[in-house]
Amino acid sequence: MDRPAIAAADGYCVVIPTYNNRKTVLDVVRKVRAVAETVIVVDDGCSDDTAELLKDEPVIYLRHKRNRGKGVALRTGFKRALELGYHHAVTIDSDGQHFPDEIPTLVAESQANPDAVVIGVRDMSVENVPGRSSFGRMFSNYWLKVATGIDVGDTQSGFRVYPLRHVTRIRCWSRRFTYECEAIIRMAWGGCGILNVPVKVY
Repeated sequence: MDRPAIAAADGYCVVIPTYNNRKTVLDVVRKVRAVAETVIVVDDGCSDDTAELLKDEPVIYLRHKRNRGKGVALRTGFKRALELGYHHAVTIDSDGQHFPDEIPTLVAESQANPDAVVIGVRDMSVENVPGRSSFGRMFSNYWLKVATGIDVGDTQSGFRVYPLRHVTRIRCWSRRFTYECEAIIRMAWGGCGILNVPVKVY
């Protein structure tokens, strides 16, 4: 097997939080595995057959006994990544909206700026993106800029690279999807850079 683009020795792993995405999670995991050697899947109390689908996949599988929220799932993944010796974690959603083959692009930006959070900014102008999604992102982007003075292109994107030594030190109150916005704010207040990289969206 060829060496994946993101080898374990690079200090980068991929964290995939998932909750009842049985239709897409296996495909996402396999596409991520094609470019990254270490994949941590956090099953946030799935009530579908996610565990059965992934039982033979070469991933690190963590499971919450009950649904605790995306923010908690991410923190669980980050904790394990640190324990395994990784210094950065790429996060990607399990719903199939992101393109895993773009992971090396985000990692390259992170390697050039290791203390920054790298955010994959989705192109919301493409066909079939719901209007409410575009509005929600604009609304969230505006308030984050008010809070930090930083123009973040996509506060709601789950496709990111986090420097683990920074993200695991901040104290966030959010447990669900809002964790991703709160984490950016607190990391920006702590002096971390926020970098935007354009990505595709399905």
